[in-house]
Amino acid sequence: MAIEMATGWNPNDAEVIVGTSAGSFVAGVVRAGRLELSSMVEHSDNRGDVAARISSYVFKGARPGGVRRWVRHGLVPGIRRPGVRLVLGSPGRYSADGIRDWATVQIGDECAYTWPDRPTLISAYNLETKQRVVFGTDEAPDVSMRDAVAASSAVPVIFSPHRIDGLHYVDGGVVSGTHADVVLGSPDPLDLVLVLAPMAADNARDGAFFYENLLDRVGKSALDEEIRMIGQAWPSTDVVVLRPSPEVLEVMRPNPMKPESAVPTFIKTLTSMRTKLARASVWSVLRDHLGDHRTVAG
Repeated sequence: MAIEMATGWNPNDAEVIVGTSAGSFVAGVVRAGRLELSSMVEHSDNRGDVAARISSYVFKGARPGGVRRWVRHGLVPGIRRPGVRLVLGSPGRYSADGIRDWATVQIGDECAYTWPDRPTLISAYNLETKQRVVFGTDEAPDVSMRDAVAASSAVPVIFSPHRIDGLHYVDGGVVSGTHADVVLGSPDPLDLVLVLAPMAADNARDGAFFYENLLDRVGKSALDEEIRMIGQAWPSTDVVVLRPSPEVLEVMRPNPMKPESAVPTFIKTLTSMRTKLARASVWSVLRDHLGDHRTVAG
């Protein structure tokens, strides 16, 4: 939204959109042509109203169960190879069906129950195959946009894995917060790759909880490798990465999923993006590319 306000370029004109976790929701909103404030906030809303509406949809209690699944897909592999695998498949307090319902409301039935005509790729992690799945590609199962968003956003521990046709999926962020390398599936090189990376901050957070800087380091490491792959395959492609400023991170912490943080984070992000986009190194690239049709947002 900040890029559109600054340049006049419609993100839905992107040749390819890649979305992971919350980014999958953004991908759906953009492809549905609903990237506008009026589609998210009602005229009479205050911050509490927005937070309550998000919470009522997204945070729906999950049914008890799933311990056997967790032991098989998370606990045993996690003991053998400690790390994020330990929590994969664990029962969550909430059901990802709530995310699916929220996506349906925000994206609209026409897009939520189908798939966009233009290339749109949503990344998740399949517990059974232990592999990344990119919905929207020929190799992935044919699912609705709302189910892909729910699968991609099912954060382990918080949400139970999202079940589609007997298979269980969790947040694509367990592999990477960006999955920027997915754009390399394009038959032709793209001129510009825009990467929105809220979980790959550059600077250490003052007074941060241990997991915050850890997640940033992991996210940044994955993104650096993805950018290297893009540069190696497409040496003429410009890559612009937009990360959260310290001020945005402060508003988000300690829990970026807290509904009460939604409006303050949104406002602070728009403010910080104005400064980031105005930097000569960024603006010169956007100015050169956003007028043509070989652009990708991810």
